[in-house]
Amino acid sequence: MPEAVGRLKAVLTGRAVPYTRPGSVSAIAKRPVAGPIAVGPEGLDGDEQGDRRVHGGPDKAVHCYPWSHVEAWRRELPASAVLHDGPGAFGENFSLEPGLDEADVCIADRWAIGDALFEVSQGRQPCWKLNDRFGVPDMARRVQQSTRAGWYLRVLAPGHVRAGDTIHRVARPHPAWSIARLLRVIAERDCDPATLAEILALPLPPSWTKLFQGRLASGQVESWTRRMDGAA
Repeated sequence: MPEAVGRLKAVLTGRAVPYTRPGSVSAIAKRPVAGPIAVGPEGLDGDEQGDRRVHGGPDKAVHCYPWSHVEAWRRELPASAVLHDGPGAFGENFSLEPGLDEADVCIADRWAIGDALFEVSQGRQPCWKLNDRFGVPDMARRVQQSTRAGWYLRVLAPGHVRAGDTIHRVARPHPAWSIARLLRVIAERDCDPATLAEILALPLPPSWTKLFQGRLASGQVESWTRRMDGAA
């Protein structure tokens, strides 16, 4: 039976515009949408991504971020203006409440929201654009180490959603593998072969398959420098 697990506090979209560093473009500055909005395989109607090589696409169609995390970051970064503008500080499309977070969400969970159907595809791996957005040089690393990173949804059945919609979980095929657990494996540099083999049996998107296969083959952790710092 479907189970109500949360609610959309806000639904947000953004346009890709020039960002902080020369040649960079980003749609991280998203704003709430009033009323129903269409969602399809590429995400919300009117939403954009600045770099389609690493953002957007069917496996990252919708980014979710818990509102409770924003409240926690406000306590840790009280001087950050972006955290006091309401939902959207982390470039999320869905701001979620109450209390739903990475520990409560598992890979391949299926959610019915509005008249659309979604599937949890992967956790977020934060990048250097968060450093610039918050004016905190190590913000991406803080987000990764905290596992307060959010996660992505793919769209299984298009439809419409709106702020206030209830999130109903309709399937949970992999209850042992929460998004928090997977993000900890990444953040804690875990290269245990048994753990990696178990992860690789999950329905991962290509980017995560590549990441965990690389660790299993080499016994080493991938470089985070380009993603975290924007440097080669």
